[in-house]
Amino acid sequence: MPRPRRERAGLTGLLLVRHATSAGMRQARFPAGDAADPAGLARAEALAGALPDGDAWTSPARAARETCTALGLAARPVAALAEADPGTWAGVHYADIAPDALAAWLADPDAAPHGGESRSALAARVAAWLGTGPSGIAVCDAGVIRAALAHALRVDVLAADRFDVAPLSTTRLTPAGNGWRVAHVNRKVQV
Repeated sequence: MPRPRRERAGLTGLLLVRHATSAGMRQARFPAGDAADPAGLARAEALAGALPDGDAWTSPARAARETCTALGLAARPVAALAEADPGTWAGVHYADIAPDALAAWLADPDAAPHGGESRSALAARVAAWLGTGPSGIAVCDAGVIRAALAHALRVDVLAADRFDVAPLSTTRLTPAGNGWRVAHVNRKVQV
């Protein structure tokens, strides 16, 4: 049974939660619609009720939706919160990608050698969603969180690659008169 949510006065802005671990994450593979693994969901269930009340959104990814359920969130799927489309790399181990193609994708935010989505396209999609002024909780993967941080900090998406974003960690953005401020990154939820 989920614990009651803690009331947090004055909560505004966006709390981004990285979804629970999946087999693909543990095996260093590009996303392929994997389910959240049992250990990750158990950790998420232990956090149920520890997040503030409010609107909630989720990536359409299976692991994100399952994480929302485990957290006790009634979240609406939002296409803008999807991880970058991995194209032909879906489900492929990082080590099995041609080194030059992977290097190009990592170094050039406009590159999409896999027939999927470039990281600059992901960043533009996330920035457009942030432009709607969401306030609440969004459960998604690391690429989306890094894109949100790049937007908030007004830096290139490649610079945001330097942020660690652990499974079930939170990143909080608060609205500012001219955009977003970063309140915290990669914080563990306190129960």
